[in-house]
Amino acid sequence: MDRPALDSIRNIGIISHIDAGKTTVSERILFYTGETHKMGEVHDGQAVMDWMPQEQERGITITATTTTCHWRGYWINLIDTPGHIDFTIEVERSMRVLDGAVAIFSAVEGVEPQSESVWRQADRYGVPRICFINKMDRVGADYRAVLEQMKTRLGARPLLLQLPYGSESSFSGVVDLLSEELLLFHEADQGMTVERLPVPQEVQEEFRTAREAVIEAAADFDDTILSDFIDGISVEPVRLQRAIRKGTIASRLSPVLLGTALRNKGVQPLLDAVGEYLPSPLDIPPAVGIHPGTDVAEDVHCDAEAPFCGLAFKVLSDEGRKLTFLRIYSGRLRAGSAVFNTTRTSFEKVAQLFRMHSHKRERLVEASAGDIVAVSGFKDVLTGDTLCDSTQRLLLKGLSIPDSVVSLAVEPKGVEDKEKLPPALEKLQWEDPTFRVREDAETGQTILTGMGELHLEIITDRLLRDFGVEVKTGRPQVVYRETPKRVVEHREVFRREIDGKMQGGEVLLRLSPLQRGAGLHVVVPSPEESPLPPELLRLLGSLLEQSCSAGGIFGYPLTDMEVRIMEAPLEPGFTTDSGLRAATQRGLMMALRSSGSALLEPIMSLELTAPAEFTGKVLGSLQKKRGRVEVVTSRGEGEIVRASVPLAEMFGYMSEVRSATKGRGSFTMEFSHFDLAPPETVKRFGFPL
Repeated sequence: MDRPALDSIRNIGIISHIDAGKTTVSERILFYTGETHKMGEVHDGQAVMDWMPQEQERGITITATTTTCHWRGYWINLIDTPGHIDFTIEVERSMRVLDGAVAIFSAVEGVEPQSESVWRQADRYGVPRICFINKMDRVGADYRAVLEQMKTRLGARPLLLQLPYGSESSFSGVVDLLSEELLLFHEADQGMTVERLPVPQEVQEEFRTAREAVIEAAADFDDTILSDFIDGISVEPVRLQRAIRKGTIASRLSPVLLGTALRNKGVQPLLDAVGEYLPSPLDIPPAVGIHPGTDVAEDVHCDAEAPFCGLAFKVLSDEGRKLTFLRIYSGRLRAGSAVFNTTRTSFEKVAQLFRMHSHKRERLVEASAGDIVAVSGFKDVLTGDTLCDSTQRLLLKGLSIPDSVVSLAVEPKGVEDKEKLPPALEKLQWEDPTFRVREDAETGQTILTGMGELHLEIITDRLLRDFGVEVKTGRPQVVYRETPKRVVEHREVFRREIDGKMQGGEVLLRLSPLQRGAGLHVVVPSPEESPLPPELLRLLGSLLEQSCSAGGIFGYPLTDMEVRIMEAPLEPGFTTDSGLRAATQRGLMMALRSSGSALLEPIMSLELTAPAEFTGKVLGSLQKKRGRVEVVTSRGEGEIVRASVPLAEMFGYMSEVRSATKGRGSFTMEFSHFDLAPPETVKRFGFPL
């Protein structure tokens, strides 16, 4: 297959709240671009992009899936991401390597909690977006309400490029505000044929108003457009497209299109918009690499002739071996070549190179800058690792890993299961940075920690199906955090003879509690402020981070605190590396004991939808669960309750909601922050208040 021109490549992701229609849109994209000859449906368990048995059974996307398709001269590398909060790491790692995204919103439900989460993730990585308001054929569809929610809840500037033709069940097409045409999608051939007609008379007035809004928005990015419009000079669609593209790539505009993917209406214009408005690898700022051991930064330009540099953003366990997904930022990568893993300072061999189509593979001989590919043969590579040419070693920025908040105790059922469990868990940890495993020192049980009940349910299901390991599980438990109660300073002096040699070190640490949600901040002196060599200062900083993650007085990781090295004197004949490390580790724990440790519990943001007549029952149940109701809004015949609730109170809540609303209520929740646990919770740990 011929290598595409860089300016024709679009590396995009499909993002949204669960059930907004991401995978349905992806299936239509594959069908209309000719990559598949039959549309797979999520509700039938036949979607191409949902290939895992767990996805097909539940009708949800669990893992981000990549594929490639072609549309009118554009080469589109597409990642379909999950919408459930338990699998947010899949969105996070996809956003890290994407150049653009398509955000899907339901015309009925509007901007939902996970819509906000994925939008913020895209903001964090500076990913330009276009939007598709789906389900325009549903009862209660209201695209204007969705546009308003995008402004108020997302802080976005949506730009409507189409008007609906017909409403709810009579929705049959869209009026394109740029080309000034009515687009109708023929049902006889599953929407493949798009009929273009003049704008109907009955929508002319609304059309003129909406087109003026488009011209005004485009004029912000091209001064000649507004002057021509004021002078009565017609503004060609191509000029509007160029200006809108400029605003979109700068993340100052979000073009909005309308349709109903399930009824095969509106997807081809969405594909056109992907090519017209989203950036190519040449349109985005270059990646920035840091030379290891220094603070010297270097731009990594998208150039196939430059030295190779790429980021491993996903790792799969493929029949016991690693399949690593790479975004190539510069240079070329060939099957059989060797690359350097800057993150782990080791060399890796590229055994085979693939372009992925969901779980199917197309073997490649070579890939180059701008590509998203998969590699087999890597042994030690994990998510976030930088791979590069050994002659030009750089370290790219990784990705932020969200906090895991739910744990589950598991035990192998049989002797064979006991032997197979550790390697199976290790392989699952390759894949998922939010999944963690530890052994309980008191009970000897294996503790799995993840993002939620569903996340851990999928893990245990995969242990059986993928690895043949059967386990017994306990009840899910909350993962707490700790923070110091007050500011405290502690000086620790270590002196001990080890193997006939005196090891010594001294350090003065200061612990300070921070506001909720601030996270952990480790501050070490600069080389100019300390007599210690820079490499030892960096070592002490990483040691403190590891010690805080290992747990405090209650055994839980420390957060919302600053730990600062105030002094670390270098005394000849006394100070050694081992002594300093020992003094730092012991000093941290002694300082925490002096300060006292406060227990923090995870608080979840909850959005609950229920018929109005059951709202009273729902609010009452939330109050019993220590929930704090923030707002109640009406939407159609139902009401939406937004609240903050401790995770400890939410296990099994779905059954309660269904009972209280006669099966008509539903809710979604995501992690918000950690807050002080109530006294009765602290008492269970046997510590004084």
